[in-house]
Parts: sequence; structure tokens; C-alpha cells
Amino acid sequence: MQRKRYTLEFKEQILKEVREVGNAAQVARRHGIVPKVVYNWMSKSKHQDWQSAAPEAKKVASYIPSSSEFKELETENDKLKRILGDKDLEI
Repeated sequence: MQRKRYTLEFKEQILKEVREVGNAAQVARRHGIVPKVVYNWMSKSKHQDWQSAAPEAKKVASYIPSSSEFKELETENDKLKRILGDKDLEI
């Protein structure tokens, strides 16, 4: 089986069409491409978008709890683990 190479412009055109239509498999069939290839292009483009994003946008996207919130989360997780352990013992 021969491998095909697609130009960057063609890939960008396909990705733009996928965003407009909302169905990658349909766009792939229309152009005679395997849908998995289009999905790979989509995942790579998302990764590149994240790398080229501004540092301020990345800071907003990540959430770091304060020490008091972190302790509350730990106690809640411990309670849930105990509940699950008790349920397993009942079974």
C-alpha cells in the first residue's frame, strides 16, 4: 500500500471544514481520506494550538488549590475511600 503525503494547506483546509461541519468522518469520506488520519491531524493541531497560546491563557486554564482547599479535598477523599472500603466488605 502506498502512502500519501498531504500538503499543509490541504490539511488546514480539511481541519477548517471539520470545524464548520462538526463531523470529521463525513469530511474524510467526502475527500477520500481515512477518518483516522483526519482525527490525528485534529489532535496534532490542538497540541500545536496549546503550545502557541499565550502564557496568560495557560495560567487561567490550570487550577491550583490553596493549602486549606487541598486539606479539605484530602479529607473528603479519605472519607470516600472509607465508604468504598466498607461497601466492598459488605459485598
